[in-house]
Amino acid sequence: MKTIENTVAVSVPLRTAYDQWTQFETFPRFMSGVKRVRQQTCSVSVWVVGAGPLRQEFTVEILEQAPDSHVVWRTLGRGDLPRGEVRFRALAEDSTEVGLLVELGGRNLAGALGAVPGVAERVLGRDLTRFKYFAEGLGEATAGWRGTIRGGHVQPGMPEEAKSPTPTWPMG
Repeated sequence: MKTIENTVAVSVPLRTAYDQWTQFETFPRFMSGVKRVRQQTCSVSVWVVGAGPLRQEFTVEILEQAPDSHVVWRTLGRGDLPRGEVRFRALAEDSTEVGLLVELGGRNLAGALGAVPGVAERVLGRDLTRFKYFAEGLGEATAGWRGTIRGGHVQPGMPEEAKSPTPTWPMG
């Protein structure tokens, strides 16, 4: 496993930075290797990543999530796929530090990226900078789920997923 860390200062309030980061379906707009994210539940999403013609799909589980603080995740299925955490810290009323730690390894795209010296660090740094400009350009988060997750489970009394008021009608 290779661990990569990077931080960026984003000129938006803490809540805005956190809320925008947790809109995982927007990641393809600023993360170069992320092609698609589909949220399945509050704590599980399916990601498609790739480089050039190569694509890989995997399921991510959020283990810990605390509003305006941090998100910790792991990839389900194989132990050698990416996992990591992102932390948020207010620098001022309208400035937030976003710190990202990612563990890469194994026989997959992430492992291949981490095996080439300096490449993963450059990609992560560029993607964090793209998040900075993305969040600053929006000015405020597009939406935000403010629930808490511990051990992969939404905590009682916290916001649940949107449910249709009519039991058999899907939302959307």
